[in-house]
Amino acid sequence: MGQESSARGALFPFFVKILDFCDAVWYNEKDMMLSERIMIMDMIQSFFHGLKTKKTAFIGVGVSHTDLIKMFLSKGLDVTVCDKKSREAMKEYDELSAAGAKFELGEGYLDGIESGRYDVVFRTPGMYYLSPVLTAARQHGTVVTSEMEVFFDLCPCPIYALTGSDGKTTTTTIVAELFAHEGKRVHKGGNIGRALLPIIEDITPDDVAVVELSSFQLISMRSSPQYAAITNITPNHLNVHKDMQEYIDSKANILLHQNAFSVSVLSYDNQTARDLSPLVRGDLRYFSRFSKVDNGAYLDGDMLVYNDHGTVTPIVDMHDIRIPGMHNVENYLTTIALTHGKIALETVRTVAKEFGGVEHRIELVRELDGVKYYNNSIASSPTRVIACLNTFEQKQIMIMGGSDKGISFDPMAELVCEKVKLLILLGQTKFKIRDAVMRAANYTEGNPEMIVVDTMDEAVKTAHDRAVSGDIVSLSPACASFDMYRMFEERGDHFKSLVKAL
Repeated sequence: MGQESSARGALFPFFVKILDFCDAVWYNEKDMMLSERIMIMDMIQSFFHGLKTKKTAFIGVGVSHTDLIKMFLSKGLDVTVCDKKSREAMKEYDELSAAGAKFELGEGYLDGIESGRYDVVFRTPGMYYLSPVLTAARQHGTVVTSEMEVFFDLCPCPIYALTGSDGKTTTTTIVAELFAHEGKRVHKGGNIGRALLPIIEDITPDDVAVVELSSFQLISMRSSPQYAAITNITPNHLNVHKDMQEYIDSKANILLHQNAFSVSVLSYDNQTARDLSPLVRGDLRYFSRFSKVDNGAYLDGDMLVYNDHGTVTPIVDMHDIRIPGMHNVENYLTTIALTHGKIALETVRTVAKEFGGVEHRIELVRELDGVKYYNNSIASSPTRVIACLNTFEQKQIMIMGGSDKGISFDPMAELVCEKVKLLILLGQTKFKIRDAVMRAANYTEGNPEMIVVDTMDEAVKTAHDRAVSGDIVSLSPACASFDMYRMFEERGDHFKSLVKAL
């Protein structure tokens, strides 16, 4: 780690100045002078100038890297793309090659990184920071970083960042919607939307960056946003993280590097998130469905309110929130706590009534013969399935199963028995989920009925054949998608295409 710090210091000596300057920008947004904007641009250009004599490698070509690779190449930097895909399988190969990229492809694509051949390596969020390959690279003095880490170091505008096991994408989107409604130019990215570093030169101090951060991104972060929120922390991604504590520690990085002028929002109802409160240096705000917090947002009857140390302000009636479910009430409480003092109350009410939700999150696909089909492909953990089960009154027909993340399905088992009439199981975890449901205290034979299938096509056909008018069919896998799909979006899109074809 000392070698990495030394390399980073030698490569980017201006980073400390950038961070100091960003502190000044955060608290004097309205007083930003032209000379200060020029100073920001100079610092951004200094970053790229510092890479002129360095060999830079990017692990993987994907959402977070394609535009960034193009940007680096346009600046005449030495760039190598390292990817397991073959040349024929990489659709971006011809374009990147014509722009000057070098390539390390196939099974040995990480050999050069492990041996320290490159000065700087940008890892994809999906590559575990503490993997043996990246550990070896750091020991050779290689700077191992990521698109989001560098964006945090260079971003000239306020950053609102959210993380959590559940709810972070919808909440991030709501925050972005609020600022956009108020006329701000919003840059949404991180674990959602586009990569933001490629547009860093176009971002001004008057803009707002709203980012979602995963544990895989946060594990190596050494900068924190001015405005941070943790929606909740429940067991997740334990097939990658060495244990639950490492997962929690990764989430905590969103708070660890904040200063005393920052704003931090934690769930009061989720004990694991609440236990991180001693890490907060600035303004600690809570959100809660069940408790009247002294500083933050909570649910008072049907009304979402904000309590500013005794001054309670009604914000919006929960029944006016367009997207269904109590988990979305929590998402709005998080948003209200995070943006209090920055967003007009009428804007919150307008967005709550108009915002229709995010794709793949209890998304109504269609109604056919009185049966409603919902795509909830984002539900890659038991807690997300629980949220879907609690959204509707009637029992559901649910399609579940996928790749194994090493987490237990027992926490959702009793509610599945209570609120699922037919459970259609597929994927790597189909028998693991079946066994968890059968262990539930309230399970009886046939309650729920369980059918094991091999493909999504078969799952949708089975649901359609068994559903009657008034039923709800939902894809809520409780698992990641990687056994059958590249990502949860692809899984959800396949489900939607099958449902629309019925």
